Amino acid sequence: MSVEVQELPCREGHIGLLTLNTPSTLNALTEEMIVTIRSSLKRWAEDDRICILVIRGTGAKSFCAGGDIQFLYRSLTGAEKPESAFSVFRHEYELDYTLHRFPKPVVGIGHGIIMGGGLGLFSACRYRLLTPDATLAMPEMSIGLFPDVGASWFLNRLPGRLGLFMGLTGARLNVTDALRVGLADIALPNSDHQCLLHSLQEEAWSGRVASDDSRLTQLLSQFETPDYSALPTGHLELHERDIARLCAGISLPEIIDQLLAAHVESEWWQACMKTLKGGCPVSAWLIWNQLKKAQQMTLKDVFRMELAMVWECLRRPDLTEGIRARLIDRDQNPQWSYDGIKEVPQSVVDAHFLPVWNDETDPMQLGK
Repeated sequence: MSVEVQELPCREGHIGLLTLNTPSTLNALTEEMIVTIRSSLKRWAEDDRICILVIRGTGAKSFCAGGDIQFLYRSLTGAEKPESAFSVFRHEYELDYTLHRFPKPVVGIGHGIIMGGGLGLFSACRYRLLTPDATLAMPEMSIGLFPDVGASWFLNRLPGRLGLFMGLTGARLNVTDALRVGLADIALPNSDHQCLLHSLQEEAWSGRVASDDSRLTQLLSQFETPDYSALPTGHLELHERDIARLCAGISLPEIIDQLLAAHVESEWWQACMKTLKGGCPVSAWLIWNQLKKAQQMTLKDVFRMELAMVWECLRRPDLTEGIRARLIDRDQNPQWSYDGIKEVPQSVVDAHFLPVWNDETDPMQLGK
């Protein structure tokens, strides 16, 4: 099974356990997996026996590396073109929105690679636990997309314009970074989930959210890494002042010029700048605009905006070309539709933010 769905009995109540189980693809999300998870959420939300929800991934390398990019490329180059790919995004956004608003405590156990759609899934959990080997990123800029799956919501809540920096550069954060800026809540000492699950099963859950939340918080604190100095050295501790300073301003071209011209000596920073320099110019404008627009939006409208954005991305050539260059042919030389951000017409950017859906017209039916 690509997603293992289990109901674990506790001393009182049950745990709903979802395990992403395609380690050969780094647990990349397929439409089948998304629909399975969404169906489980719908069923468990109404099941009084289920008191706690836990989401994890199998394999040593990844909680979830994102969406199924191979399928996305086949869809964009096949007979159905954008329509079949759009269906996957629609279901994924509906899933993430549902998880954000799930009426019972949700525990996400993240390890290894957590990127793109994987970070969207993880960020939607109420309790976000990371193992020491975790790496978090939103690298969509490099393939001609934008940070989606609710990233307009959670990137905007990071300090010091870090959200803009992560979107433009695909910056990879480790567990120490994630804890520092609030992308995770607790560091676990290792990748052994069984001890935690066993302890959850030993509890008597009431089914009353406030009571179970309090009990869960106390229990999880017992598994928290006691010595944070033993975790990997964070990157942001060294660079967050540079990020805040260089990303300040009201002009995207000016900010990008400042970042690329900065003399910052570290391999991590140089990797960020390489992604920025080689990223899609249209994507840079999408990131800039989505973060500004989302500041005044509800979570529901954030997902609606991102779905409209992705529909236009699926119709334009950059996403197909980015996937080809980065992941199919791997020549690392995408031929973007515009040479630089100053060449991108405003009309091209604006087209990504239409239509503006409401409760009646929303394809995801988030208002129901």
